[in-house]
Amino acid sequence: MSVFRVHFSWKEKEYILKAESLDMTHPYFVAIKDLVLPEKSSVLINPADDEIRKNFGTVRQLMLPFQSVSLIEEYRVDPDLDKDERRNLLLKPGKGEVVSPQKFKLNK
Repeated sequence: MSVFRVHFSWKEKEYILKAESLDMTHPYFVAIKDLVLPEKSSVLINPADDEIRKNFGTVRQLMLPFQSVSLIEEYRVDPDLDKDERRNLLLKPGKGEVVSPQKFKLNK
């Protein structure tokens, strides 16, 4: 499953949102669906994450005008995960991927 990171401006501020689904079929908008919001941490408080959760926490779908979007990045796995979590997800076959059997060497 891909993870998209969308950089955009809204109300004269720059935001970065992560989502699992994008729809760019509309001629004037980018639709961001299935937002991946930053998790709350009991140890570290990040005001930017709090603002994102406050502004976009209850949003089901976000329609952004193309002019407000500066960059869209697509990753196979969420880039903010630990190395071990990323490695485990990369080793798992994706939905619809063909898994081929391992090749065995014959010892003579």
